[in-house]
Amino acid sequence: VQLQASGGGLVQAGGSLRLSCAASGRTFSRYATGWFRQAPGKEREFVAAIKWSGGSTSYAGSVKGRFTISRDSVKNTVYLQMNSLEPEDTAVYYCAATVRNLITSSLWHDGSYDYWGQGTQVTVSS
Repeated sequence: VQLQASGGGLVQAGGSLRLSCAASGRTFSRYATGWFRQAPGKEREFVAAIKWSGGSTSYAGSVKGRFTISRDSVKNTVYLQMNSLEPEDTAVYYCAATVRNLITSSLWHDGSYDYWGQGTQVTVSS
């Protein structure tokens, strides 16, 4: 599975961005796709995840109510709609996919993912 993340950019606080994660290759084997982010000097952290079967979602507390993860099965793409952006959201955002059938809480950990895309920079100015 190859993942291509896009959609990052510079936005003012309160603005919105939509990130995309397009998958190619053995896409039928995916169980879930997640978004993580890493700010300068900080560890990578979980943002959101979605299961391909059923579409159930999970969010980090810091983004719940502001970010929405969704999938398009036809386009093999996962989106992260980010609204009400804050300077604290500034980071490199990565998408990842797992082929393992995991419980939801396992999807919060980057070690649960088998494939990673390149990052896309999101910068929120105050």
